[in-house]
Formats: sequence, structure tokens, C-alpha cells
Amino acid sequence: MKILFATPECAPYVKTGGLGDVSGALPAALAALGHDVCVLLPAYRGMKVSGEVGDSVDLPATGPWPAAQLLPVRADNGVTLLLLACPALYQRPGGPYVDQTGHDYPDNVRRFGFLSRVAAMLGTTSSPLERWQADVVHANDWPCSLAPLYLAAARELNAHDPVAAGVVTIHNMAFQGVFPMEHADLLGIPYHWRGIDGVEFWGQLSMLKGGLQFADAITTVSPTYAREIQTPEFGVGLDGVLRSRAERLTGILNGIDAQVWNPATDPLLPHRFGPGDFAGKARNKAALQAQCGLQPDPGALLFGMVSRLTSQKGIDLVLGQLEVLLRDGGQLVMLGTGDPGLQQALAEAAARSNKAMSVTVGFSESLAHLIEAGADTFLMPSRFEPCGLNQMYSQAYGTPPLVGGTGGLVDSVVDATDDPANGTGFVMRSPDAEGFADAVTRLRAAWRNPKAWRRLQVNGMARSFGWEASARRYVEVYEQAIERARPRFFTTA
Repeated sequence: MKILFATPECAPYVKTGGLGDVSGALPAALAALGHDVCVLLPAYRGMKVSGEVGDSVDLPATGPWPAAQLLPVRADNGVTLLLLACPALYQRPGGPYVDQTGHDYPDNVRRFGFLSRVAAMLGTTSSPLERWQADVVHANDWPCSLAPLYLAAARELNAHDPVAAGVVTIHNMAFQGVFPMEHADLLGIPYHWRGIDGVEFWGQLSMLKGGLQFADAITTVSPTYAREIQTPEFGVGLDGVLRSRAERLTGILNGIDAQVWNPATDPLLPHRFGPGDFAGKARNKAALQAQCGLQPDPGALLFGMVSRLTSQKGIDLVLGQLEVLLRDGGQLVMLGTGDPGLQQALAEAAARSNKAMSVTVGFSESLAHLIEAGADTFLMPSRFEPCGLNQMYSQAYGTPPLVGGTGGLVDSVVDATDDPANGTGFVMRSPDAEGFADAVTRLRAAWRNPKAWRRLQVNGMARSFGWEASARRYVEVYEQAIERARPRFFTTA
């Protein structure tokens, strides 16, 4: 089938988090299954793209929307990138969503409303691409989520024209694209869809809600998170919408790119290793200690963490348990950026630690890989986590993770206390200081038993977190969505 994957970010071209990784890997896995996949992505400033470049396609200015171009680039992985070139909207310093000062662009509603509109256009008979109209438009998160609404509008306008099925994937319910309702005119939202059964959200307009209301299928990034977001605790005000559309909601666990995250071939590691030879892992630990200024102690229990530094990620829990973590020669290395107060508290703690703790504020791909490979265990005590990828990287790198009991963390880590024979890590039993301390205690007990710890490492490295199985599940969802979207004509005798 012809699949349009619409996304605001895509690794390795532009990435702020897990959505970028998914957008880089899932379309390639779908293409490997034989499908014709295009990835629609804004042409942001500074992007470096390689591949066979096709002829650009002009998109004339229409109503409030500016003129733009689609630039097709055939990537080596079998996917066609459709770069949406509109300098007035996307050629800016800063990131995809925020400016250089970290503030949202004031016209994000226009920037991503346009992305959604172009995505929908590629799923109708008005597709600007010659001989290519999507069968499915897969919209990712709020920046693309109005695409199913626009597809529904096209279907309503002319029921006889073939229109693509609309699929929305929720990567994080916390981000919903909420703007003043006055923007509904700009976005071209039909008046009868501006109420509570449409885009209205507490008097404002929610782009994500619009997608959920009109999608032919809804997915999210793990089975547990699919259940969680139907509750008030995790639904962020949209749990009622999701419960009403539960028959269209499917949780599919994200995968990882096993070619990028493979300790036996990883070019970013100083020493490679595998489940049959852990000597390279020990050397990576020494390299990590040296690079981060920690005491060079091969016997220290080295905790690693790569994360946004926020309370959602449990950073306050880590701060509250530093004495426990660093007890008996323990060490901690952290990489990330986030809440300024938490950053400051971590930096001050590292300065007092006498080379037992290192905090790097920012991001480094090479250091992230070295932490996964060199740490003994990986901390991920999230209060909520739609899917998470680092717990999968950690298991692949023989670094048993300690994780919160939520979302995709529960779906991808087997607790070693509950199942010693098949365990791959440690799952917190409650999302608080007591739950974290208990998990650390259980982890330390396993660490003191080299045979049990090696079993944990080998179990984790034996698991398969590649994208093929998840890609096949997405194909099933697409087929169901197409069936729902197909026009049904009835005749009477």
C-alpha cells in the first residue's frame, strides 16, 4: 500500500526525542515489508540530507496558506523523504518547536496546521505528486494530527472520491497542540466541528483532539500506555475521548534500530562486545569513568542515566536517593538537560561527590552510547513513560535497567525479582521514593551475585526489540483503517 508518514521530526535529520527515532526507523521497516512509503517532514534550517533528489513540486499559495515546495529525496533505506520547503515557516534558528530562547514559536498553529493540511492533500485526488496518492496518512502527534480531520472534510465534500484513511499515533499525551479557538478560521475547521464533539477543548482548540475525533484508527506506543491514557490520571483531559473511541485504539510497542544500537558493531564505542564476550564492556566502563572524571574503579557499581532532567523522569527521586546510590563505592553518570533547578541541584551534588558522580548538561550521541555500554545498570524511574527507548538500548548493551512501573517500561522489562530465570531488569513497585529505594535494594542484591547478574545481562541481550514485528502490527491497523474509511454505497430495489 501507499503510506504517507507525516511527522515534525525524523532521525537523523532532526530529532528532539523518541518521535524522531521512531520516524527514522518505522517507515524503513514498512518499506522493507514491500510498502511504498513517503515521509513528509518540514525542511528545517540546517538539515543535512543525502540521497537521490527528485524534481521539486510547487504548492501554490491558497487562502491563508503560503506558497511552498515538496522536495522528494530517495533515501538509501527505501523511503522517500518529502521535504516541505516553506522558508517563511520553517527556515528559522532554534528547534522544530521552539526558538533559540526555548520559547514556542508564536505561529506554531500555522506552521503545523500547514503540515497537517499538506499531509491530507497527499491522501486525496488533489495530491500534488504525479501518480501518487496515499492509501493511509499516518499522522504523528499534535503537529500532524489535523490531517485526519482534513481527510474527513474531503470525504464529506465528495463521498465518491477516494480519500486515504487517517491514522493518528500518540507519542505523549502531555503535548496536545492547544491554541485559542480564534485560529479555527485560519485552519479551515468547519463550523460544525468546532464544538465538544470536534476540536473544542475547554474553550480552546486542540489539534490532537481533532485528530482523535476523526481518525480511522488511533495508535500509541505501548499496550500499557494505551490502557493508561483512558484514565483521568494519564489522559490529560482527553481520557473520555479515548474511552469513547476505544475500539479504534491500539497500543503497539516501539522498536529500536538494531543496526544503530548493537554493541557488537557500534562505531561510537571505543570497545565492542557481545553476549559471549564481556571484556569489551569492562573496557568501556573504564573509558566512561575516565571521560567523566570518576574514580577508576572496576568494582564500583556504576549507575548510568540519559534523560530529560524533569520530575516526570524521576530526577527528583534520584536526587533524594543519592546517598543510597553512592553507598559502598557506587558511582553515577548522567547526561541530559531540562529543569534549571534540577540541573543546578545535580551539578552541586556532583561537585560534592569526590569523583563519584558526573553530570553533563546537554546532549552527546557518542556519550549516550558510551553510558549505555559502560554503565553497569541504567536508571529510568519515570512516573509516566509512553514507551521509552533507553530501557531497550540498555538491555541490548548488557546493562540491566531499573525502571518505573508504567507504560512501555512495564511492557519491555521483565522484573528479575518476580521472574529470576527470565528477568532483564528491575521494575519499581510504586512511583515514589520508597518504590525507588526498594528497586535499588533489589538491584544491589543481584549485583552482589555475579552469576545472577550475568544471567540478567544475557537475558536482556537475547531479546529482540527490532521494528519488524511492530511494523507488521501497524500494517494490520492500516488495513482496518482503510476498511473503515472505504465509501459504502447502498442501493434500494
